Amino acid sequence: MATRVIIVRHGQSTYNAVKKIQGRCDKSVLTDKGIADATTVGKTLNGINFAAIYCSPLQRAKKTAEVIHSQLTNAPVPTPSTGLLEIDLPNWEELPKTEVKEKYPEEYRQWHENPAEFSMTLADGTEHFPVKSLYEQAKAFWQEILAKHSGETILIVAHNGINRCLIMSASGIPPAKYQSIQQSNCCINVINFAGELGGIVQYESLNQTAHFGESLPSFRPGHAGLRILLVRHGETNWNREGRFQGSKDIPLNDNGRAQAAKAKEFLKDVEIQFGMTSPMSRPKETAEIILQEHPGIELDTHDQLVEIGHGLWEGMLESEIEANFPGMLAEWQSTPETVQMPEGENIQGVWDRAAIAWDEIVAKYAATPNQTGIVVAHDAINKVILCRLMGLAPKDIWAIKQGNCAVTVIDYLKNADSEPVIQAMNITSHLGFGVIDKTAAGAL
Repeated sequence: MATRVIIVRHGQSTYNAVKKIQGRCDKSVLTDKGIADATTVGKTLNGINFAAIYCSPLQRAKKTAEVIHSQLTNAPVPTPSTGLLEIDLPNWEELPKTEVKEKYPEEYRQWHENPAEFSMTLADGTEHFPVKSLYEQAKAFWQEILAKHSGETILIVAHNGINRCLIMSASGIPPAKYQSIQQSNCCINVINFAGELGGIVQYESLNQTAHFGESLPSFRPGHAGLRILLVRHGETNWNREGRFQGSKDIPLNDNGRAQAAKAKEFLKDVEIQFGMTSPMSRPKETAEIILQEHPGIELDTHDQLVEIGHGLWEGMLESEIEANFPGMLAEWQSTPETVQMPEGENIQGVWDRAAIAWDEIVAKYAATPNQTGIVVAHDAINKVILCRLMGLAPKDIWAIKQGNCAVTVIDYLKNADSEPVIQAMNITSHLGFGVIDKTAAGAL
């Protein structure tokens, strides 16, 4: 049984409100909005059986945890942990962000463009690497906590920086991607661990904010680039039955069409300028339903977005694959990068063609400022796209969850060469599930 970890960032603080650097400074407290948002999170999480709650000892996070706890039924009292302290920025603490940018221009540039190598010289002459240090802190926290809670569900309430490092270190995303993971105040993340750190990890969702009534996370300050809403197609009968679909053109079932209609409603107030889809019927119909609320948008197709070709596995259940190809399914589930599908594809080939498609789509639409569009594709296609954007490899595809009609938000702040930011991943709240993705497990 997996260990489920729900990670929440603290509510808005007084320093957040005036855009001051906080770091480990403990003078900042929750605003009224921060308290109200923490209350909403608590109500949203009520009903989940938590074995433990851990929080940063800094008061903005500790208070958030206490407010959340007050809304939970029969939940354990939050336990402060120094392993959840925020990033240490001693030279910048309590300064307005504008002043930091003016006073430390080179360091500030490196902080945003090369966070893994970002350093500051301390008063005693020591060279301090805040992100690298925080990343190691996050790994140590995981090693301690996961051993205590095998097969349980726990809640973590902490900060922007440490949450990013917890998310990254869970699966080995490199520290260089620190600025690529968005964490909004009082957001919700769900991560599943098959075992200890270093084993199989699944990002079920990242940066959920729909519990505040907003469909998508806000743009980062200064955003003038591209936003892509990456969507997986709705459910098919083969998804429901757990059959491998691959290149078989299986259509949506009635539930899949209903899911697409819910995605349409979820995104109806989002300004959309373009639509792109795999030419296969299940994503194409999903995209067409979503775009019913956006008349005038021409839906384009890209052949390289078609689903992985499973070859002779297509149409089979897992039990049938094991009977006909003994041992291959277990290999696919543990080391997918080593499997050549009989008369089909391998994951590297899917990775390569999905990368071509993604780069072409980004280059095409990022040429015009402030564009937002949908790209509707498949489980494996979406998995390899997100692995690549997050600094993972083909072997890591099981780290990415993509529910039927889930929405993932990817921003390019300036142009096609900007570092992509994962604003939110695998949002399924519009399907009526709450925090946990309950779409059909299915097969790829």
